[in-house]
Amino acid sequence: MICKVIVDISNGEVDRIFDYVVPDGLEVNKGDRVLVPFGNKKLEGFCIDTAEKSDYDLSKLKPVISKLDEFSCISEEMLALMRFMKEKFYLRYIDCLRLFIPGQMRGGRVRELKRIYIELASGLTDEERKALIPARARRQLELVEKLKEGGEYLSVVTEEFGAATVNALVEKGVVNKTDKPVYRKPYDALKCEEDKVRLTPSQQSAVDKILNGEKTVSLLYGVTGSGKTEVYMNAIERVLAEGKTAIMLVPEISLTPQMLRNFRARFSSGVAMLHSGLSQGERYDEWKRLLTGEARIVVGARSAVFAPLKNVGLIVIDEEHDASYFSESNPRYNTADIAKFRAEYNGGKLVLGSATPSIESFLLAKRGEYALVSLPERISRHGMPKIDIVSMSDELICGNNGVFSRKLEAELRKTVESGNQAILFINRRGHSSFAMCRKCGYIAKCEDCDVTLTYHSVDNMLKCHYCGKRYKMLTQCPECGSKEIRYGKVGTQRVVEELKKMFPGVGILRMDNETTTKKSAYLDILGAFKAKEAQILVGTQMIAKGHDFPDVTLVGILDADMSLYFSDYRSAERTFQLVTQVAGRAGRSEKEGLVILQTYSPSHYVYRFAKNYDYLGFFGKENNTREVTGFPPYSTILRVLMTGEDDETVRNCAKNVFVDVRAYELENKREFLFLQAMRSPVARIERNYRYQILMRIKREYEADVTREIYRIIDENKTRGVSIFAQINPQSLS
Repeated sequence: MICKVIVDISNGEVDRIFDYVVPDGLEVNKGDRVLVPFGNKKLEGFCIDTAEKSDYDLSKLKPVISKLDEFSCISEEMLALMRFMKEKFYLRYIDCLRLFIPGQMRGGRVRELKRIYIELASGLTDEERKALIPARARRQLELVEKLKEGGEYLSVVTEEFGAATVNALVEKGVVNKTDKPVYRKPYDALKCEEDKVRLTPSQQSAVDKILNGEKTVSLLYGVTGSGKTEVYMNAIERVLAEGKTAIMLVPEISLTPQMLRNFRARFSSGVAMLHSGLSQGERYDEWKRLLTGEARIVVGARSAVFAPLKNVGLIVIDEEHDASYFSESNPRYNTADIAKFRAEYNGGKLVLGSATPSIESFLLAKRGEYALVSLPERISRHGMPKIDIVSMSDELICGNNGVFSRKLEAELRKTVESGNQAILFINRRGHSSFAMCRKCGYIAKCEDCDVTLTYHSVDNMLKCHYCGKRYKMLTQCPECGSKEIRYGKVGTQRVVEELKKMFPGVGILRMDNETTTKKSAYLDILGAFKAKEAQILVGTQMIAKGHDFPDVTLVGILDADMSLYFSDYRSAERTFQLVTQVAGRAGRSEKEGLVILQTYSPSHYVYRFAKNYDYLGFFGKENNTREVTGFPPYSTILRVLMTGEDDETVRNCAKNVFVDVRAYELENKREFLFLQAMRSPVARIERNYRYQILMRIKREYEADVTREIYRIIDENKTRGVSIFAQINPQSLS
């Protein structure tokens, strides 16, 4: 038999299928991991197909050395998904396959944790057991009685009955020793108490429309606090009753433990979790529980969409508009595309949920390509919190150049004095965004990346947020020697420092990438805030969505303009979404909420719509702008990114690709709206130079054009240059 193998090397030159002979006595199936000879090495690989014959000379084919696992780890569905992703996103076979298994399986870096298990030997009656055990061996008889209720781990039995008792029964053949897997359970200490919730009529209607409708994809458009999570769980409950499985995706790892708590309370041990914050062993064990069917629901971030579940009946993408669902590093893909493929493959349903859907999703729902399901009111029946817009330009005119407007400071004092809680949002971690010499204008930059360094006051260091490299803080300018160093825009650390001066003795928590490096940090910070150990929580985007704190009556948005003036056609959309999501953290129970939004552009139309929570009005204006300008969803942006260590080599490769793309564009002008080649805005990351080709393609020609562009890329591959393609990338930096 012939085994068709993808070897585990992420290199375009070997991104193809190799034939190997399966030797007699070795059983290899499609989806197995195998060890094969490759050149003068032994490499791991994936068997993606088997055949009786080969197109190559059998005498020259090498044999498979061994099978690496006792089970097949890649299903037929995932092999079909691999082919879809390769064609859609211009990915290598192996980069797709690696997504489907825990990375630690490669190289045998993690294995099943097993413990010795004791159970009664089968085939013996009670009389036969008694005949083998002397009447005076009371402890042996007691152990046999205990094991009638079920087996137990050797360590537990030995501690209670002693090793001699156990060994005696093993020698007599009354009990057997076996190896049994022990699953490492993440967040095992989570308290999971289910709240008995009765669905409102609108929630029940939403569940029915999602599961009974004709459309594969439903857009659940519900205001913050409208009970979308309960709709998800009820829909999953019904899917499980039909013998199917479910995938629940959330945008932030910080939301995963909270969602896991809700799901474990409802579905007990049938829930597994997958995300990058788990230990190697935990991730492997959770993946294995899903593969074997012991767990039928997975909760997790983006990567959980690849969970090895069979017969998937429902996939939920909560906060579907969130940019985290787009993988912006290799392998690059859109989670929604993967989820839709899996839903269609299994005959299941896909739910996209959001209070502020992406323009593209809402347009597809309006056109009838998605089912539109609405939850227009909060469960509490209280209205959305009032949003007050404060002009920071006016504050400067009045002599206030601090972090907080007078209005926000006054409301913070009221909140603290009344015993309530406040959340302050700033979309920037660290102390300040840059360090600059006042005299000559020098700005500290990373040596390996073409980006400014961020100052972190806790450890008095400058850090690169692209490659993670750390530098000593400047005491004087390396260009002119001046000691006049000033800091740029305010970050979370600086906000906390200012708050501590304003409110000595008041509990203040900070939540950003710096304070959540430990796995338990999310739970610790959010748990402490929920328990009212602190009255003020300062954080970045990870506090902006999904969290429900009944005593939060004030939300402050300190720098709403940060995302508004990016040179990105999505900047207005992202700002509206962010403001609406952050505002939704206030007033979620019986207490009224207030939101203070600080901006230097108080009259901007985004804030006018956000102030009134007018998503439909915002959608109308933004959709019209996109249609007039020809930006997505009325076109498709394709970005071809080339990176490498030698600037000239990368530039020449980009030039060669662009020449061929330009020739194709001149022959097919009706398919293109825009085409340009350039150095990437961030010209270097981790010592790799970066060039890009950008094109906007008319939507109806997307499949044909991308196929041709991928062919051109293949013809212009250059040693030392990595080429990636992105469809509608979230960032063009």
